Amino acid sequence: MADEYDLPKGELMKGKKGLIMGVANHNSIAWGIASQLAAQGAELAFSYMGEGLERRVRPLAESVGSKLLIQADVADDASMDAAFAEVEAAFGTIDFLVHSIAFADKEQLKGSFVENTTREGFLNAMNISAFSFVDCSRRAAKLMPNGGSIICMTYLGAERVIPNYNVMGVAKAALEASTRYVARDLGPQGIRVNAISAGAMRTLSLAGISGGRGMLSQGRAFSALKEDTSMEGVAGAALWLLSDLGRSTTGEVVHVDAGFHMVGLPDGFEG
Repeated sequence: MADEYDLPKGELMKGKKGLIMGVANHNSIAWGIASQLAAQGAELAFSYMGEGLERRVRPLAESVGSKLLIQADVADDASMDAAFAEVEAAFGTIDFLVHSIAFADKEQLKGSFVENTTREGFLNAMNISAFSFVDCSRRAAKLMPNGGSIICMTYLGAERVIPNYNVMGVAKAALEASTRYVARDLGPQGIRVNAISAGAMRTLSLAGISGGRGMLSQGRAFSALKEDTSMEGVAGAALWLLSDLGRSTTGEVVHVDAGFHMVGLPDGFEG
């Protein structure tokens, strides 16, 4: 599975250890990033939530030589205490954290944002998709006495209105703002904090959005490169930010979407 993507091998991450949060299956962005980090020599730990996800994540983790799988419910403080204690017991210190966790009720990811968003759904999306990043960053920073790098995953719906993205777009906007504030607070400790805004990709998250599959073809048609966002591109950006190549870069939202984010109207558009 580690060779599923066309990822260059090397030693950019040799001697570095870190935690990957948010792998759901082999199509997950978090898995694409983990594969690249492993190919560059990183030692990885993976978190999961529930037995169902453990069954999916374990063979992937083992395929890159990782036996450290940790149960972690980001909405439960006791679970998070135990999870990071387990990371510390196994690794002592870490060099990086990959946060790729988000959730919103599927019924609120379609139609009208105003009409379909409930108080419970709004708070749940913000808790899991945005606050969990702040919480994980605080916990990870305590295990980074020599500095390190933290990244999270966002999407253009944080900046612009995307049909059906709704409450997730608001949560991602909070995530991007949190990235800057966390970067400011952790900077004096030598910890860099950035976000990657990936284009639409064939993931479980996309499948949960009404009309999500159509976002792929539209993204390709509107993009500057006229191509799909590649997992290799996203993983490469993550490698840059998590390795020493990313020195002096913090508080950024890096778009990896074939240029989709910069286009106002596609070539040939006629009103």
